[in-house]
Amino acid sequence: MLNQIVLVGRLTRNIEVHKSDNNVKVATISLAIPRSFKNSDGVYDTDFINCVAFDSIAENTCEYCSKGDIVGVKGRIQSRVVEKEDNKEYITEIIAEKVTFLSSKREDHDEKNEKEDE
Repeated sequence: MLNQIVLVGRLTRNIEVHKSDNNVKVATISLAIPRSFKNSDGVYDTDFINCVAFDSIAENTCEYCSKGDIVGVKGRIQSRVVEKEDNKEYITEIIAEKVTFLSSKREDHDEKNEKEDE
């Protein structure tokens, strides 16, 4: 059996690391990933995928990446149940096992400025 996923997208917000109840460093990474096809209105829809990173992966992503940067996430899909007031809420998320920094928003901006100066 196999549970593996690879995503490439832009960070939708700056990342913050916090400690869980059992003292583990945790960061939630939200990726914007455009679909490869247009909808009925002729527009590309975008999926927003939440990923969870722990310990050094969380720290490094927080330190080196910011909103708008393009990152790759390799990980696994995990589901869990949260009980709230007699209701069960099922949450599916991506557990990041590796985050690769692909391109920063700043680099993209600098490249555009260089081309305009030519």
